[in-house]
Amino acid sequence: MHRVQLTLTTRRGLQDITAAIAEVVGGSGVRDGLCHVFLHHTSASLVIQENADTDVLHDLERFLSRLVPDGDRLWTHVEEGPDDMPAHVKAALTATSLTLPVTDGQMDLGTWQGIFLWEHRLHPLARRVTVSVFGG
Repeated sequence: MHRVQLTLTTRRGLQDITAAIAEVVGGSGVRDGLCHVFLHHTSASLVIQENADTDVLHDLERFLSRLVPDGDRLWTHVEEGPDDMPAHVKAALTATSLTLPVTDGQMDLGTWQGIFLWEHRLHPLARRVTVSVFGG
């Protein structure tokens, strides 16, 4: 197994981290196996999404923000600001880990797929991501 911990500075929205994950996979020496990506936070998430048209990313952000708005009176957990509880809900609706196939020494993603860290908080944060690559 090969494991690398990344620290990524984020801003609200989807950030393409495909290249950073691909670099870890490429440096692992694993030819065929699995890559597991884990985000160590509860107010951001990981998704596989289209990487060809950035309008998709903007539309996803707008949709999820409409579904789970900042400052909703429903929330009782408000000590960390009006964006905190919505960020937790958004993370619960998406994912904090992904598992990807590794084939011939690289991630086996679809033609238009990329890996994105989706920051749900308003202000920039340092997010910790562990990438583990298994196989032979």
